[in-house]
Amino acid sequence: MEKLWQVIDFLLAHKFIFSALIIVLILIVRRVTLSKIRGDVAFLSEEQRNWMSRTKNGTFAIIVVTLFVLWKSEISEFALSVTAIAVAIVVASKEIILCFTGSIQRASSRSFRIGDWIEVGKISGEVIEHNLMATVIQEIDLYHGQYHFTGKTATLPNSMFFTYPVKNLNFMKRYVYHDFSIVVNNFVNLYPMIPDLIEKIEAHSEEFIEVARRYNSVIERHAGVDLPGSEPHIHITSGATGEQVMHFMIFCPTEQASHLEQDIRKDFMEAYSLAFPEKENG
Repeated sequence: MEKLWQVIDFLLAHKFIFSALIIVLILIVRRVTLSKIRGDVAFLSEEQRNWMSRTKNGTFAIIVVTLFVLWKSEISEFALSVTAIAVAIVVASKEIILCFTGSIQRASSRSFRIGDWIEVGKISGEVIEHNLMATVIQEIDLYHGQYHFTGKTATLPNSMFFTYPVKNLNFMKRYVYHDFSIVVNNFVNLYPMIPDLIEKIEAHSEEFIEVARRYNSVIERHAGVDLPGSEPHIHITSGATGEQVMHFMIFCPTEQASHLEQDIRKDFMEAYSLAFPEKENG
């Protein structure tokens, strides 16, 4: 027992060594815990990511609190000595303060959680981790109608939540309003083609249309707004130089959006060839 007290006295007298031992011990426990949570799976589930994030945030908080208690007297003396330059410290640590307050703003507004799809500025992706300083997302390509992961990981400082609006795109994980357009250089009457194209789109949508209608109703009730609906929409506009632009919008499973677009483009080209053979030959 006497040796134990000698060890404790030695560690308290040498706080740098004691602090290093505490940090190493906590990091070892965190690594073992994260390894147990991850297991042998190749892809992490949303629940696993949640527990991993809680473990990382919890161990970070434990380290901060433990070191604060250990160095409390030194911190108090330091705080008194830097009172005169407090303003300079605040200015220098502006970004860090914004990150902390951004984290508080995210937690209080519940704008997103791990597993959600979000868009911040021009960056969009699935949230895989968030902490007091930053939010980590797996980037998703939303601007080319593919809705797939790019393989890039983006770390967003929480201060961005004060600069850019945070868009929660979570409903797009299952179904999406997918819109695209087809440009026709010749100025011809495309309206007679619309009914036939609508029928073909509905034929492509038979396997999921009932689920799509129910999901669309759920989104409308959750958002409290009247959405365009699950039926396909087609409208035609003219370009600045006289070309015709046919716009399509379909409500479909996210993973099928790109494939359905290709099928619809194929249907349009076949219908256009039949309706205007002279344009094709010309």
